[in-house]
Formats: sequence, structure tokens, C-alpha cells
Amino acid sequence: MSKFILLLHEDPATFAGMSPEEMQRIVGVYRAWKESLIAKGKLHGAHKLKDEGGKRLSRQSDRLSVADGPYAEAKDVLGGLFVIEAATYDDAVGIASECPHLRYGEIELREVDEYQPPAR
Repeated sequence: MSKFILLLHEDPATFAGMSPEEMQRIVGVYRAWKESLIAKGKLHGAHKLKDEGGKRLSRQSDRLSVADGPYAEAKDVLGGLFVIEAATYDDAVGIASECPHLRYGEIELREVDEYQPPAR
């Protein structure tokens, strides 16, 4: 079995005008989907990212550059992630297709390359 990461992309304006009650309902839908993955033994991690946008690091020669995010040129933000287990990409697509996030944005699906340190 392989692990896949579901990166939840969204337009920040999607949730901006929602009432607290509507947001609570949406959180409940995500929570129910997460619990169903746990019950099936398919969930290996899930996190909502903070709204602050984080930092983007890059290196030019020996100079480190750190920029604040989110970025004005981006029309979406990364709102959270799930780490799931599936046998193939097709199986992972099947799991991801049931994620409630597809009502609000897109999901980027990537297979995790599980680094194995060399044996000593």
C-alpha cells in the first residue's frame, strides 16, 4: 500500500461570507468524512492549515530568501491536507472523490515517496 497526500486548494473568498452556523455545518461534514476514513483504516493524518499563509524559502547561492504568504498572484490557497493509504492512484482518486472539499475547491493528489534511510 502507498500513502497519498490530498492538498486542499481553495479560493479564500469561498468561505468569507459564510455564517458561523454554516461554517460549523461544513466542519461537521469534513469531520464525518475523516471519521469514515479512520474507520476504514485509510487515514494517516489530517490538518487544517492556519490562515496566515506561512513562509516561502528559497536559496540563491549562499543567500537565504524568506517571503511571507499567501501570495497576491495566487487565486487560491492551500487550506489543509489529508494523508491517506491506497493501493494505487486510481484507488486514491476514488477516496479523494468523496472528500467534501470538492464542493469548495480543488484537490491536488500526490503519492508520498517514503524515504527509507540506508541500513547501517
